Amino acid sequence: MHPLIPIETLSETRFALDVDWSVSVGRRGRGFLFGGAGLGAAVAAMEAASGRPAIWATAQYLSYAVPGSRVEIDCLLPSVGKYTTQARATIRTADAEVLTATAALGAREGLTDQWAKMPDVPHPDDCPQFDHWGDEDTISRRFHFRPARGHFGDKAPPSGRSADGQLLLWLSPVEEIAIDRIVLAIIADFLSPGIRNATGRSAGGNSLDNTIRYCALVPTRWVLCDIRIEAIAAGIVHGSMRIFAEDGQLMAVASQSMILRVRD
Repeated sequence: MHPLIPIETLSETRFALDVDWSVSVGRRGRGFLFGGAGLGAAVAAMEAASGRPAIWATAQYLSYAVPGSRVEIDCLLPSVGKYTTQARATIRTADAEVLTATAALGAREGLTDQWAKMPDVPHPDDCPQFDHWGDEDTISRRFHFRPARGHFGDKAPPSGRSADGQLLLWLSPVEEIAIDRIVLAIIADFLSPGIRNATGRSAGGNSLDNTIRYCALVPTRWVLCDIRIEAIAAGIVHGSMRIFAEDGQLMAVASQSMILRVRD
Protein backbone atom coordinates (compact mmCIF):
# COMPACT_ATOMS: atom_id res chain seq x y z
CA MET A 1 0.00 0.00 0.00
CA HIS A 2 1.12 3.55 -0.71
CA PRO A 3 1.90 5.54 2.48
CA LEU A 4 -0.26 8.50 1.39
CA ILE A 5 -3.01 6.70 -0.56
CA PRO A 6 -3.45 3.22 0.97
CA ILE A 7 -5.60 1.49 -1.65
CA GLU A 8 -6.66 -2.08 -0.95
CA THR A 9 -6.43 -4.74 -3.68
CA LEU A 10 -9.69 -6.61 -4.28
CA SER A 11 -8.71 -8.26 -7.58
CA GLU A 12 -6.32 -7.62 -10.47
CA THR A 13 -8.45 -4.72 -11.67
CA ARG A 14 -10.51 -3.73 -8.61
CA PHE A 15 -9.33 -1.76 -5.62
CA ALA A 16 -10.80 0.08 -2.63
CA LEU A 17 -9.97 3.08 -0.46
CA ASP A 18 -11.35 3.97 2.95
CA VAL A 19 -11.85 7.74 2.90
CA ASP A 20 -10.71 9.41 6.11
CA TRP A 21 -9.48 12.90 6.95
CA SER A 22 -5.89 12.03 5.95
CA VAL A 23 -6.97 12.01 2.26
CA SER A 24 -9.63 14.71 2.55
CA VAL A 25 -9.96 18.49 2.71
CA GLY A 26 -12.55 20.85 4.15
CA ARG A 27 -13.74 21.84 7.59
CA ARG A 28 -15.57 19.90 10.24
CA GLY A 29 -18.86 18.60 8.87
CA ARG A 30 -17.98 19.67 5.31
CA GLY A 31 -15.06 17.43 4.38
CA PHE A 32 -14.60 15.47 1.16
CA LEU A 33 -11.99 13.38 -0.66
CA PHE A 34 -9.27 15.69 -1.99
CA GLY A 35 -9.32 15.70 -5.79
CA GLY A 36 -5.58 15.05 -6.00
CA ALA A 37 -5.95 12.10 -3.65
CA GLY A 38 -8.67 10.73 -5.92
CA LEU A 39 -6.43 11.11 -8.98
CA GLY A 40 -3.53 9.61 -7.04
CA ALA A 41 -5.67 6.60 -6.08
CA ALA A 42 -6.72 6.16 -9.71
CA VAL A 43 -3.10 6.35 -10.89
CA ALA A 44 -2.02 3.83 -8.24
CA ALA A 45 -4.82 1.47 -9.28
CA MET A 46 -4.08 1.75 -13.01
CA GLU A 47 -0.35 1.24 -12.43
CA ALA A 48 -1.10 -1.86 -10.34
CA ALA A 49 -3.58 -3.23 -12.89
CA SER A 50 -1.28 -2.67 -15.87
CA GLY A 51 2.09 -3.31 -14.23
CA ARG A 52 3.39 -0.15 -15.94
CA PRO A 53 4.23 3.41 -14.77
CA ALA A 54 1.92 6.27 -15.70
CA ILE A 55 2.94 8.57 -18.55
CA TRP A 56 -0.01 10.93 -18.13
CA ALA A 57 -3.36 10.82 -16.37
CA THR A 58 -6.45 12.98 -16.32
CA ALA A 59 -9.46 12.99 -14.01
CA GLN A 60 -12.94 14.42 -14.27
CA TYR A 61 -14.50 15.16 -10.88
CA LEU A 62 -18.18 14.26 -10.76
CA SER A 63 -19.23 14.01 -7.11
CA TYR A 64 -17.92 13.85 -3.53
CA ALA A 65 -16.86 11.12 -1.14
CA VAL A 66 -17.02 12.16 2.52
CA PRO A 67 -14.78 11.03 5.38
CA GLY A 68 -16.05 7.74 6.77
CA SER A 69 -17.12 6.41 3.37
CA ARG A 70 -15.50 3.70 1.30
CA VAL A 71 -14.88 3.94 -2.43
CA GLU A 72 -14.17 1.22 -4.97
CA ILE A 73 -11.90 1.70 -7.98
CA ASP A 74 -12.63 -0.29 -11.13
CA CYS A 75 -9.96 -0.37 -13.84
CA LEU A 76 -10.26 -1.22 -17.53
CA LEU A 77 -7.32 -1.83 -19.88
CA PRO A 78 -8.92 -1.44 -23.34
CA SER A 79 -5.60 -1.24 -25.21
CA VAL A 80 -2.42 -3.10 -24.21
CA GLY A 81 0.51 -2.64 -26.56
CA LYS A 82 4.16 -3.65 -26.60
CA TYR A 83 5.26 -0.50 -24.80
CA THR A 84 2.12 1.32 -23.64
CA THR A 85 -1.25 0.58 -22.08
CA GLN A 86 -4.33 2.79 -22.34
CA ALA A 87 -6.41 2.54 -19.17
CA ARG A 88 -9.56 3.86 -17.50
CA ALA A 89 -10.50 3.94 -13.83
CA THR A 90 -13.78 4.77 -12.15
CA ILE A 91 -14.08 5.64 -8.46
CA ARG A 92 -17.52 5.09 -6.89
CA THR A 93 -19.18 5.19 -3.53
CA ALA A 94 -22.21 3.02 -2.85
CA ASP A 95 -24.40 5.91 -4.07
CA ALA A 96 -22.55 7.80 -6.80
CA GLU A 97 -19.71 7.94 -9.29
CA VAL A 98 -17.07 10.25 -7.81
CA LEU A 99 -14.30 10.39 -10.41
CA THR A 100 -13.50 9.07 -13.86
CA ALA A 101 -9.84 8.89 -14.90
CA THR A 102 -7.98 7.89 -18.03
CA ALA A 103 -4.26 7.32 -18.46
CA ALA A 104 -1.48 6.08 -20.69
CA LEU A 105 1.10 3.89 -18.98
CA GLY A 106 4.44 2.48 -20.07
CA ALA A 107 8.02 3.48 -20.90
CA ARG A 108 10.42 3.52 -23.84
CA GLU A 109 14.15 4.10 -24.21
CA GLY A 110 15.21 7.13 -26.23
CA LEU A 111 16.18 10.80 -26.20
CA THR A 112 15.86 12.63 -22.89
CA ASP A 113 16.09 16.42 -22.69
CA GLN A 114 14.49 19.45 -21.00
CA TRP A 115 13.79 23.02 -22.08
CA ALA A 116 11.66 24.30 -19.18
CA LYS A 117 13.80 26.17 -16.64
CA MET A 118 13.15 26.28 -12.92
CA PRO A 119 12.64 29.87 -11.69
CA ASP A 120 15.41 31.37 -9.58
CA VAL A 121 14.04 31.37 -6.02
CA PRO A 122 15.41 31.05 -2.49
CA HIS A 123 16.04 27.55 -1.13
CA PRO A 124 13.13 26.19 0.96
CA ASP A 125 15.26 26.55 4.11
CA ASP A 126 15.29 30.29 3.45
CA CYS A 127 11.52 30.57 2.88
CA PRO A 128 8.86 31.06 5.59
CA GLN A 129 7.00 28.04 6.94
CA PHE A 130 3.24 28.26 6.46
CA ASP A 131 0.94 27.40 9.38
CA HIS A 132 -1.90 25.20 8.16
CA TRP A 133 -5.51 26.21 8.46
CA GLY A 134 -8.50 24.02 9.33
CA ASP A 135 -9.57 22.05 12.36
CA GLU A 136 -8.98 18.52 11.07
CA ASP A 137 -5.90 16.51 10.13
CA THR A 138 -6.55 16.92 6.42
CA ILE A 139 -4.23 15.92 3.60
CA SER A 140 -2.79 19.46 3.49
CA ARG A 141 -1.32 18.85 6.94
CA ARG A 142 0.72 16.02 5.45
CA PHE A 143 2.80 18.53 3.47
CA HIS A 144 5.15 21.38 4.32
CA PHE A 145 4.35 24.56 2.36
CA ARG A 146 6.95 27.31 1.95
CA PRO A 147 6.09 30.18 -0.42
CA ALA A 148 9.09 31.40 -2.41
CA ARG A 149 7.35 34.16 -4.39
CA GLY A 150 3.80 35.49 -4.34
CA HIS A 151 1.11 35.36 -1.67
CA PHE A 152 0.16 32.05 -0.03
CA GLY A 153 -2.41 31.67 2.73
CA ASP A 154 -6.11 31.60 3.48
CA LYS A 155 -6.51 35.39 3.43
CA ALA A 156 -6.60 37.82 0.54
CA PRO A 157 -3.14 39.22 -0.27
CA PRO A 158 -2.57 42.75 1.07
CA SER A 159 -0.87 43.76 -2.18
CA GLY A 160 -3.98 43.16 -4.30
CA ARG A 161 -4.15 41.64 -7.75
CA SER A 162 -1.02 39.92 -9.10
CA ALA A 163 0.43 41.31 -12.33
CA ASP A 164 1.41 37.90 -13.73
CA GLY A 165 -0.76 35.37 -11.83
CA GLN A 166 2.31 33.40 -10.75
CA LEU A 167 2.83 31.74 -7.36
CA LEU A 168 6.06 29.85 -6.59
CA LEU A 169 5.68 27.38 -3.76
CA TRP A 170 7.96 24.76 -2.24
CA LEU A 171 6.23 21.55 -1.07
CA SER A 172 7.55 18.54 0.80
CA PRO A 173 5.79 15.56 2.41
CA VAL A 174 5.84 15.69 6.21
CA GLU A 175 6.48 11.95 6.24
CA GLU A 176 9.79 10.54 5.02
CA ILE A 177 8.48 9.15 1.75
CA ALA A 178 9.71 9.24 -1.84
CA ILE A 179 8.05 11.72 -4.16
CA ASP A 180 6.66 9.36 -6.81
CA ARG A 181 3.87 9.61 -9.39
CA ILE A 182 1.18 9.20 -6.74
CA VAL A 183 2.58 12.02 -4.60
CA LEU A 184 2.97 14.25 -7.67
CA ALA A 185 -0.69 13.67 -8.57
CA ILE A 186 -1.65 14.93 -5.11
CA ILE A 187 0.70 17.93 -5.29
CA ALA A 188 -0.65 18.91 -8.72
CA ASP A 189 -4.06 19.59 -7.16
CA PHE A 190 -2.72 22.30 -4.82
CA LEU A 191 -3.36 24.87 -7.52
CA SER A 192 -6.28 26.77 -5.97
CA PRO A 193 -4.08 28.90 -3.63
CA GLY A 194 -2.85 30.57 -6.79
CA ILE A 195 -6.33 32.07 -7.24
CA ARG A 196 -5.94 34.25 -4.13
CA ASN A 197 -2.49 35.31 -5.25
CA ALA A 198 -3.67 36.14 -8.77
CA THR A 199 -6.95 37.91 -8.03
CA GLY A 200 -6.05 39.65 -4.76
CA ARG A 201 -9.36 38.32 -3.39
CA SER A 202 -10.31 35.78 -0.74
CA ALA A 203 -11.10 33.19 -3.39
CA GLY A 204 -10.57 29.56 -4.29
CA GLY A 205 -12.01 26.94 -6.56
CA ASN A 206 -13.63 23.53 -6.85
CA SER A 207 -11.91 21.28 -9.37
CA LEU A 208 -13.69 20.18 -12.51
CA ASP A 209 -10.72 18.22 -13.82
CA ASN A 210 -6.99 17.72 -13.43
CA THR A 211 -4.38 16.47 -15.89
CA ILE A 212 -0.80 15.52 -15.06
CA ARG A 213 2.02 14.59 -17.44
CA TYR A 214 5.06 12.93 -15.95
CA CYS A 215 8.63 13.83 -16.90
CA ALA A 216 11.85 12.82 -15.11
CA LEU A 217 11.34 11.26 -11.69
CA VAL A 218 14.42 11.92 -9.56
CA PRO A 219 15.07 11.72 -5.81
CA THR A 220 14.26 15.03 -4.12
CA ARG A 221 13.09 16.13 -0.69
CA TRP A 222 11.34 19.32 -1.90
CA VAL A 223 9.59 20.21 -5.15
CA LEU A 224 9.03 23.72 -6.47
CA CYS A 225 5.51 24.29 -7.82
CA ASP A 226 5.39 27.00 -10.46
CA ILE A 227 1.66 27.83 -10.29
CA ARG A 228 0.14 30.08 -12.91
CA ILE A 229 -3.46 31.27 -13.06
CA GLU A 230 -3.86 32.02 -16.74
CA ALA A 231 -7.44 33.24 -17.06
CA ILE A 232 -10.87 33.47 -15.44
CA ALA A 233 -13.90 33.49 -17.71
CA ALA A 234 -17.62 32.86 -17.09
CA GLY A 235 -16.92 31.92 -13.48
CA ILE A 236 -14.31 29.28 -14.41
CA VAL A 237 -10.61 29.46 -13.51
CA HIS A 238 -7.95 27.95 -15.78
CA GLY A 239 -4.47 27.34 -14.42
CA SER A 240 -1.33 25.26 -14.78
CA MET A 241 1.58 24.02 -12.72
CA ARG A 242 5.14 22.95 -13.42
CA ILE A 243 6.71 20.79 -10.72
CA PHE A 244 10.53 20.90 -10.40
CA ALA A 245 12.93 18.87 -8.25
CA GLU A 246 15.42 20.81 -6.13
CA ASP A 247 18.11 20.34 -8.80
CA GLY A 248 15.91 21.89 -11.51
CA GLN A 249 14.71 18.64 -13.13
CA LEU A 250 11.15 18.99 -14.43
CA MET A 251 9.18 16.17 -12.79
CA ALA A 252 5.67 16.91 -14.06
CA VAL A 253 3.41 19.44 -15.74
CA ALA A 254 -0.26 19.78 -14.81
CA SER A 255 -3.33 21.79 -15.79
CA GLN A 256 -6.74 22.29 -14.26
CA SER A 257 -10.09 24.06 -14.53
CA MET A 258 -12.04 25.09 -11.43
CA ILE A 259 -15.34 26.67 -10.48
CA LEU A 260 -14.46 30.07 -8.99
CA ARG A 261 -15.49 30.58 -5.35
CA VAL A 262 -15.15 34.17 -4.06
CA ARG A 263 -15.54 34.31 -0.28
CA ASP A 264 -14.98 38.00 0.50
